[in-house]
Amino acid sequence: MLNGKLGVAIHGAGWVAGAHLAAWLKNPDVRIVSISDINIDRARQMAQRHDLQCATRDNYEEVLSDGAVDIVDITGPNYVHTQQGIAAAEAGKHVLVEKPIALSMQENAALLDAVTKAGVKSLAGFCLRWNPAVINIKSLVESGAIGDLFYIETDYWHGMGPSHHAWDLHGKKKTGGSALLLAGCHAVDTLRWLAADEAEEVSAVSNNSKGNFEYDANVVAVVKFKGGTIGKVSALLDCEMPYAFNMDLAGTQGSIRDNRVWSKKIFPGQTSWTRIPTILPDSSDVNHHPFDGEINHFVECIIEDRQSHCNIADAYRSHELCMAIDRSLEEGQPVRLPLRCDTAT
Repeated sequence: MLNGKLGVAIHGAGWVAGAHLAAWLKNPDVRIVSISDINIDRARQMAQRHDLQCATRDNYEEVLSDGAVDIVDITGPNYVHTQQGIAAAEAGKHVLVEKPIALSMQENAALLDAVTKAGVKSLAGFCLRWNPAVINIKSLVESGAIGDLFYIETDYWHGMGPSHHAWDLHGKKKTGGSALLLAGCHAVDTLRWLAADEAEEVSAVSNNSKGNFEYDANVVAVVKFKGGTIGKVSALLDCEMPYAFNMDLAGTQGSIRDNRVWSKKIFPGQTSWTRIPTILPDSSDVNHHPFDGEINHFVECIIEDRQSHCNIADAYRSHELCMAIDRSLEEGQPVRLPLRCDTAT
């Protein structure tokens, strides 16, 4: 920390990094001290676009050895997230790892172990926890507005294909992972976050209607939570429709569908759905994502010396659930949680 400000290094100067950078620049308690990428020209161009007088690098080891760096923001390709997150933690840096944080249970466990041993603050890139509609739903459920939750479903529907800017990585199992790890993990994490419970069993089915992906692009899973709640989560990457992120919850005294609420407890005179004006998670554009809230929260956690509710330890569980669903697809049968960490998925 220099002059009371935390030094931030952004590693991976791509599309998501640009949206992260815009959020970091709005926070008064940090300063950008490094931008790095395997292609140094991209790092330099990003710094120039924002008129930043910071180091630009193509060597990750130089980033980690820089004493001015307090936080490393890892925004590169999915398959390097784990190894770079481990290296940052071992260097004593607080670390933000974009989703997915891991593509296997071995990676998932290794990153958790590294962050825990280092004692650094961590954050996983599940930014939808700071989406206003998700915040509203979380508050309504916790206040008892719909009674005891007994059913919840979340859906990530986003048609992708060869025209996507990162298709050479996304469509392959080795670098994209699976439909859930690539993108549907947002729905899985939101399912856990709103249910406020952990899964004990999953059963899934899938197909690959267009054949564009090396893995099945369309997945639906039924989730049994420890407290008895039933869940359903889906990721459709072959769909032909505008981007959609659906959230439906049913409780003993009411229901919520996205920004619509039915609750005689809080709206005793309602005769139809009460619609709450808010911002829905209805765009795939990273500039629409609530990175400001996510990054401000992480900075507060570091300054106040506390761990985030969305740290690597919590994200481990969301990724474990994704991998359990993928295991169910492979084995064609229900899968119990927790998963063993010595397995490939």
